[in-house]
Amino acid sequence: MKPPFPSLTAEEAAALIQNDQVIGFSGFTPAGSPKVIPTAIAEKAVAEHAAGRPFKVGVITGASTGPSLDGALAKADAIKFRTPYQSDKDLRASINAGKTHFFDMHLSLLPQYVRYGFLGDIDWAVVEAADVSVDGKILLTTSVGAAPTFLSKAKKVIVELNRRHPKELLGFHDIYEPESPPHRRPIPICNADDRIGTQRVWVDPKKIVGVVECDRPDEVKDFSPVTDVTTQIGWNVAEFLAAEIRNGHIPKSFLPIQSGVGNVANAVLGAMGEHPEIPRFQMYTEVIQDSVIELVKQDKCGFVSGVSLTITDNVLQSMYDNLDYFRGRLILRPQEIANNPEIVRRIGIVSINTALEADIFGNINSTHVLGQKMMNGIGGSGDFTRNAYISIFTCPSTAKGGMISAIVPMCSHMDHSEHSVQVLVTEHGVADFRGKDPRERAETVIQNCVDPSYRDMLWKYFQHTENGHTPQSFRTAFAFHEAFLETGDMHDAKL
Repeated sequence: MKPPFPSLTAEEAAALIQNDQVIGFSGFTPAGSPKVIPTAIAEKAVAEHAAGRPFKVGVITGASTGPSLDGALAKADAIKFRTPYQSDKDLRASINAGKTHFFDMHLSLLPQYVRYGFLGDIDWAVVEAADVSVDGKILLTTSVGAAPTFLSKAKKVIVELNRRHPKELLGFHDIYEPESPPHRRPIPICNADDRIGTQRVWVDPKKIVGVVECDRPDEVKDFSPVTDVTTQIGWNVAEFLAAEIRNGHIPKSFLPIQSGVGNVANAVLGAMGEHPEIPRFQMYTEVIQDSVIELVKQDKCGFVSGVSLTITDNVLQSMYDNLDYFRGRLILRPQEIANNPEIVRRIGIVSINTALEADIFGNINSTHVLGQKMMNGIGGSGDFTRNAYISIFTCPSTAKGGMISAIVPMCSHMDHSEHSVQVLVTEHGVADFRGKDPRERAETVIQNCVDPSYRDMLWKYFQHTENGHTPQSFRTAFAFHEAFLETGDMHDAKL
């Protein structure tokens, strides 16, 4: 059956987009991101530039996207500004070269910033859908992200109808938007499996200018395989949580889990599923990865609430082949609900996120390499960390073959302060910061988490710093970073 709105080619849709306009794209990671329309916009940008005409657009999404969106537009030099998160290598290069304006944001804030008007007018919403009805009811695909807000605030809408995703996804989404202050009411979620909204997004059909049909898979890549290091990190986290059950800090029925993205997160979830003392648990998280789907299949995870199905194509197809099994075990929500601090605090989430860098006092850098170059962005880690029942950060103790210590005297950039971080875990052990002052935190980090090849160096730094509540040396706090910039090896730091 043909869609109930004008049928457009991707090129015809791109022709409607004008220089300097702002577009809200659906998608949260490559899951649910439009594919053929942004690629056509990138091709238009190349043609406009070749003709000597300017063409750049503002790009707002839920989080990162795939190469057909962020990658294509970055290569075409077509992005005027970008927010709130990205992970594409070409876009990253453009951001770090100063060519693309990028402002990093907590993901829970993005939708309400759009509603409040803080980011200006949204000219277009371009969203991927599995179905759209004549009265403007849109069935999203593998993510929700900020799409409901883009659809409500955009002046005009283009739907990318992707036949790869079945209409039987109806029932897997829970769409709810809070009112703006002073009319906002409590968000009525008390359990991970509570449903509070609608199954589809309604938009005024007069705003829908056309539908572009396609049949394209999500561009989700396999994460790096689990290694001995990540396996040990996973076991350390699982054993810590089991000990928390034993000592009564976590109820025996357990608490909902939020997990970050990547191979470390996969290793942690795998270890939790295998640990004999960790009971069947629920998840209230953002990104649902392959490892989560496996835990649901094994009934080790009884229910998962997330924002996106960021799973590889074969795993997604296996889920589509068994939708009846997953119905009632999995739900997708808007990011401002999944990441909402009110809910995180209320239901007692245990958050587990990945650090790029940590310092000996418990501050965390999630975003900037050597304090300068943007990696991806803060994402939703801050939304959960600040409000979690227990906030955990994980990372391998070294990088670049041991030439970088992930634990340094002072973070080169700080995203999460010591006040929000309760536990740090590496392959070497666990540092529990609860009830410890800065000196005690430093001692437990150096003793338990630092790679042995850097341990004596950090003891030397700590023991020779100036007096104070948080003893730091302005002269040598960044000696590790300076050594890496000079010689390529932090072992050469002069302390």
